[in-house]
Amino acid sequence: MSTTPYQLLRVGHTADLSSSPWGPFEVHVCADLDAAAAALRERHVDALCLAAATDGDAQRLLHWSALSHATLDAAVVVAVPVVTPSLAVPLLERGVQDVLAHAEASALTLARSLRLGIERKSIERAARKAYATDLASGLPNHAQLLEHMTHLLALREREPAPMALLVLRIEGLATVAGNLGVEAANVLRRKAAVRLRAGLRASDVVAALGSDTFAVLLAWIDEHASSRLVADKLVTALQQPFTVAGTTATLAVSVGIGDYPEHGRDADALLRRAIGQATAAASVGRAGFANRVERGAATAANDELPPAF
Repeated sequence: MSTTPYQLLRVGHTADLSSSPWGPFEVHVCADLDAAAAALRERHVDALCLAAATDGDAQRLLHWSALSHATLDAAVVVAVPVVTPSLAVPLLERGVQDVLAHAEASALTLARSLRLGIERKSIERAARKAYATDLASGLPNHAQLLEHMTHLLALREREPAPMALLVLRIEGLATVAGNLGVEAANVLRRKAAVRLRAGLRASDVVAALGSDTFAVLLAWIDEHASSRLVADKLVTALQQPFTVAGTTATLAVSVGIGDYPEHGRDADALLRRAIGQATAAASVGRAGFANRVERGAATAANDELPPAF
């Protein structure tokens, strides 16, 4: 039994779940679907309970633009006046875990359905991680990023709104590896990943594209200019010194941005755009130092590793 409450968003009237043996649940009530969509952009939730008061409300759930986003990580259970195949099957196809009739949605039944849905989602995440995680950093890898982007872009086709993909290339890992060893460079890479994650919202995604490259998916932005502001903020954060093995280390960073839909309407196009920009851009940081080995070029006479950072 979990001692940490499961975070549950609720829309519409349902049975009281606060004392259920299938919990504990911490329930956050949303007035309507718009409020629920806003809440999903700002916080992580384990489950979402949607109660449709009428058949018309139930049909509207099928076309709720945020449903695909909600079902990516949260267990979604829907309560409707009458469960029919024409309603239940499309909802399940969109990722809903269970569809219950109001008559059977007692506190016990609803809580059990939510808890089992949460456990199934946990198993799904573990299975995805088995093949879609960068083991060195624990971040999603290239394949997982593309899968997540594809889901969100499908949502954007139904609900147009700006989103952006940032790619950040870092320099300095080779220098740390040369001075302190490969494991120290891996520690620095993990610390950079943590710093990126700390500067973003829960709805944003940080992924590892390679040993020196991170991607940041900004799923919800107010306008295209916001992507540049976030990029500048992350670059500034990564330029601050790190402590590795008792030594101060610094990174240089170059960034590329792919804005949707201006720079592409599919995941590959946005990724190509952002990678191309990051590769071509001059790195900033480390007091102007750039090691050609870190850029993938041959060693030059003036590329010796400095004794200190």
